[in-house]
Amino acid sequence: MSTENTADPQAFTEELAGTVTGVGLVWAQTSGGVIGKDGDMPWDLPEDMKHFTRLTVGHPVIMGRKTWLSFPEKYRPLPNRTNIVITRQKNWGDSPEAEGAVVVPSLDDALLESQFVDGGETVWILGGGEVFRQSTDLANVAVVTTIDVEADGDTFAPELDETWEAAASVPADGWLTAANGTRYRFTKWVRTQG
Repeated sequence: MSTENTADPQAFTEELAGTVTGVGLVWAQTSGGVIGKDGDMPWDLPEDMKHFTRLTVGHPVIMGRKTWLSFPEKYRPLPNRTNIVITRQKNWGDSPEAEGAVVVPSLDDALLESQFVDGGETVWILGGGEVFRQSTDLANVAVVTTIDVEADGDTFAPELDETWEAAASVPADGWLTAANGTRYRFTKWVRTQG
């Protein structure tokens, strides 16, 4: 990837958005692997939200019901993306909470549904923890924002095993600094086996 030696996060995101195909995982985590607490992210990083939006816009996004509900109502569904929500709750799809979502009972159904919508050449899995556990072996790329903060949490990032390798990071070493002073980095992981 040509951006691996640059510190320009926008160029990195643009290149990812233009080149990634297949099934991708995308999440933000603390240095300790926390991705959530009480249905929310325990940090504020607008730069990551811009990155996430640019990366996923125009493509289907798959998430569990709790992740869907963690988005403020005014942002549901995520605009310019088919929002596919997995739940085992049989009638939840008929509830007002599900408005704007394509509701399915399993990850297999979500992946099948994603192939029949615009942008389906790239599918982004947004979590939460259980959906990540089910999909880590199916994905070919993971885009991870690591935030240099310590935070308590109840949901943790999936572990990428030896079949994954970091292909590029921005910056290559060290951290970017957000306007609010928070330090972070973007990393693209690729599956090398499996």
